[in-house]
Amino acid sequence: MTRKNMLIAAGILLIAAAVVAATLWYRRDPGLTVTVEAIKARDLEAIVSASGKIQPKRLVNISADTPGRVVNLAVNEGDRVAKGQFLLQIDPQSLRTRVDNSAAGLRAAESSLDQMRQAVETSRVQMEQAQKNLARQRELWAEQLSTREALEIAESDLRSAESGLHEREKQVSSQAARIAQERASLESARYDLSKVRLESPIDGIVTRRNIQEGETAMIGTMNNAGTVLLTLADMSVIQAEVEVDETNIPNVSLGQPATITIDALPERTFRGHVTEIGNSPIQAVGAQTTQTQATNFKVVVMLDEPIPDVRPGFTCTADITTATRANVTAVPIPAVAVRELVYDANNQIVRAPRDPRRRRTASVEPVAVAVAAELEPGETRKETEGVFVVRNAVVEYIPIKLGISGDRYFEVREGLKPGDQVVTGPYNSVRTMVDGDTVKVETPKAR
Repeated sequence: MTRKNMLIAAGILLIAAAVVAATLWYRRDPGLTVTVEAIKARDLEAIVSASGKIQPKRLVNISADTPGRVVNLAVNEGDRVAKGQFLLQIDPQSLRTRVDNSAAGLRAAESSLDQMRQAVETSRVQMEQAQKNLARQRELWAEQLSTREALEIAESDLRSAESGLHEREKQVSSQAARIAQERASLESARYDLSKVRLESPIDGIVTRRNIQEGETAMIGTMNNAGTVLLTLADMSVIQAEVEVDETNIPNVSLGQPATITIDALPERTFRGHVTEIGNSPIQAVGAQTTQTQATNFKVVVMLDEPIPDVRPGFTCTADITTATRANVTAVPIPAVAVRELVYDANNQIVRAPRDPRRRRTASVEPVAVAVAAELEPGETRKETEGVFVVRNAVVEYIPIKLGISGDRYFEVREGLKPGDQVVTGPYNSVRTMVDGDTVKVETPKAR
């Protein structure tokens, strides 16, 4: 073979080798393209968010203690009132008549009592006279100067006088009790008369007025609620009454700080703290309870600062800080996945070798780290939380123990250390990834 032919053959061989190498290069499995984030220490806050209404700590409903027509209404909705300020008056005419009748009855009873007392004194004098007459008749009878009949008449007169005295004394006692009853009726009538003038029991704002001048106010009965005439609110101390889901209630405790935002004041936030936690779930009024209905509990958050221009019933949201952690290992929330792992008798993970023939597609479902048709003696399966850590372009599923949850990160109590590269996305990749998969880390785009 000539030198020229040898060079041509060598060139052909080099070209063929290059083609084969290129084909193998393009056919190789480059692995999943994933994004990663390095684990590092962070400060975390666990937040429970709940919505509700702004309400004053002290809210007073003014109702009528006596029925009647409103003849003088001195306030309107939105008016500020001071404690003791006149609010409205109910027509007092019928109550004044009742007071006058009770006073007249009391005077008549007292006059009758005076007459009865005079009758008692008269009966007492008559009894004393009968006693003296009996004593005189006994002396005459002893000296045989009087008859037996005269003595018996004197004894009968004394018994009659004593009986009359006792009867009049009982009448005096009965009349005294009647006077006490009349006096109580008079005091009750005067008390009812004093209730026709309603005054403010607190410093506050008239948040609701349910009656107009000239309308009739009704008092409540057993089956019928009375008329709420006015509603007064002390807005110097306000609170947010929010509804917290049952799953978050165990994390909420008294005194925890909170941040409140009010829909009507969107540009500001306000500080507060938890002052009350309901022990019973909130019952939906007029709705039938179903198995799918959410169970919420009432939580009261007291605001620590005054809020100008706030009104009862404003919609608000409270972010309650249930826990804080400073400088702890944290993992991004999207990086955490749940897998069913196989543990041996020593509670160690049994890792199955990776099948090199396995091809990854978007429809592949998550599989366990160890897959076996039947477990070996002492082995158990259980779902475990963990993350995929990238090591030499291969992912390893690492079980972790989580702590509190922040807005973007979980606290990691065990399983990771700062510097570990964990897979954070895409979501489908984290969902379908298994231990031992080859990955390609996506380089973040420069901004």
